[in-house]
Amino acid sequence: MPLDSDQLNPTDREILDRLQEGRCTAAYIATEAGYSKGNIRNRIMRLVEHNYVKQLGGGLYELIEDPRE
Repeated sequence: MPLDSDQLNPTDREILDRLQEGRCTAAYIATEAGYSKGNIRNRIMRLVEHNYVKQLGGGLYELIEDPRE
């Protein structure tokens, strides 16, 4: 079941914003956004499970589809 835009929290939105700019690692997003790496990893894996983000390997992620659109 896809996520609805209102089910996204501020961390999810930050991740999506960063991935719209290009491929990123969870560590980079955490540093840039001021969140813990664990929080970013947990939220990014949720976005991966819902097929909005793809894990490319080596800790690199890319946006497939933005659920806000």
